[in-house]
Amino acid sequence: MPKKPVLDRIDQALLRALSADARASGAALATAVGVAESTVSTRLRNLRASGLVRGYRADIDLSVLGLSLQALIAVRLGQHNRAAVDSFRSAAPSWPGVVAMYHTAGKDDYLLHVVARSAEDLRDFVLTHLATHPAVAHSETNLIFERVEGSGWQALVDGDG
Repeated sequence: MPKKPVLDRIDQALLRALSADARASGAALATAVGVAESTVSTRLRNLRASGLVRGYRADIDLSVLGLSLQALIAVRLGQHNRAAVDSFRSAAPSWPGVVAMYHTAGKDDYLLHVVARSAEDLRDFVLTHLATHPAVAHSETNLIFERVEGSGWQALVDGDG
């Protein structure tokens, strides 16, 4: 695990500004944080070097592409030997519709965030990929009605939580 970087109020403000708009210019970030643009550039370079800022991504609305059905599918493996876990872990992220995969503790081993065009497509995903994978013993599909982005991590970073 990487060493936890020490963040001062400027780094904290910079992270908040980046999480609100990762495409903000250096000048806009400098204004938002209240420092010189050269300071923002140095701070961003240090945050990337520390591993804290891993990259910048576009927030794509998949429903605009016709992928309006989303689900979290809890997956329980039948065996927990290295070969079974590795087999599932290497296959699942590349299955059509998988947005993210989470390895979890508890009764289920993984959560798959999946998108589909329709209920029929989601059913086909389950039947084609989950029901046929030799490591999978059980799956349970939960439809996502709404996703609300959280910002509660900021209070923990700022020391308020």
